[in-house]
Amino acid sequence: MPKLRARALGLPFPGTTGPFNAITDVPGIQVGYKTLINDDSSSPTRTGVTAILPRGRNTTPQPVWAGMYALNGNGEMTGTHWIQDGGYFVGPIMITNSHAVGITHHAAVKWTVAQYKDTWHNNHLWAMPVVAETYDGVLNDINAMHVTEQDVLDALANAKSGHLAEGNVGGGTGMIAYDFKGGTGTASRLVEIANTTYTVAALVQANHGIRPWFTVLGAPIGKLMPHDRIHPVHEQGSIIVIIATDAPMLPHQLKRLAKRAALGVGKNGSPGGNNSGDIFLAFSTANEQDLPQFSAPVCAMDYLNDEVFDEFYMATVEATEESIINAMVAAEDTPTFKQPANKVCKAIDGETLAAMVNSFHAASQMWHKVQ
Repeated sequence: MPKLRARALGLPFPGTTGPFNAITDVPGIQVGYKTLINDDSSSPTRTGVTAILPRGRNTTPQPVWAGMYALNGNGEMTGTHWIQDGGYFVGPIMITNSHAVGITHHAAVKWTVAQYKDTWHNNHLWAMPVVAETYDGVLNDINAMHVTEQDVLDALANAKSGHLAEGNVGGGTGMIAYDFKGGTGTASRLVEIANTTYTVAALVQANHGIRPWFTVLGAPIGKLMPHDRIHPVHEQGSIIVIIATDAPMLPHQLKRLAKRAALGVGKNGSPGGNNSGDIFLAFSTANEQDLPQFSAPVCAMDYLNDEVFDEFYMATVEATEESIINAMVAAEDTPTFKQPANKVCKAIDGETLAAMVNSFHAASQMWHKVQ
């Protein structure tokens, strides 16, 4: 039976969510996983691949307008040089482990050429997929390079809309967050501007932080739950945050949206550690149009006035923060492979977490009344 998500546990996250409280609340987006688990003691497999299709299974390639931001660059997200200069990407977003970037990129190119076969066959076009990673070598034999081309293609084939699994799934299978079991998580927010409701949503691969930093809705949970730590001194992981919206935004506006993911990560306590690849991508599914190679000399795009962006920034912060907690409360205990070996990375108990947060809030309110 699936575990309860953060809100269902009684954690009082602010904001109004979409129907799935997931990145798939943005119309057209599909997400797929391939989860690889094999408890072979000599070379355990606890890894996988996450695939995000911003425009679903369209067979006509179109630019997806985007912006990116790296809070701490100890990691990889391919395709971002062109996103910085051109303001868009084409095709899927993939997330996996650090040593699987190459095979994932290779397979994503293969998928792109097949998905848009007529366009690629008839023209000189290139594929630059977005592939991001975090390190799962504490729980997974990452050097064995378990992820295959077929695994990547399976994740893409599995992509769907609607409710999404979280925790030990896809690229998040072998991840650790704040010395608890981490993984894949998602959340969404609704924003109303000029009588139109837009969606802002996040999907995270959470593999970051150490226990003393861990904060949930203001409560110092890491200091209250100091036991069973995996990283006794230094952080060894990273976090990837993908922000999606159907609101019309220009690339420079999306870059500013991506920056706000850092604030969502920070609300759970992380300052962005030296060994952490904290890399964030924001994209909009609005402004569908032909590739620039096939467009007229003069093009037009709709976009929102910068003056209305505060609500989008807050939605990004809230969705990112909640996605991380959703990843953690959905996770399952997982044995360690090395450094340290022969231990268990414990998943946080969601009911205990909710009780501690709500007790902290109740005590804070009582203190304020006394004052």
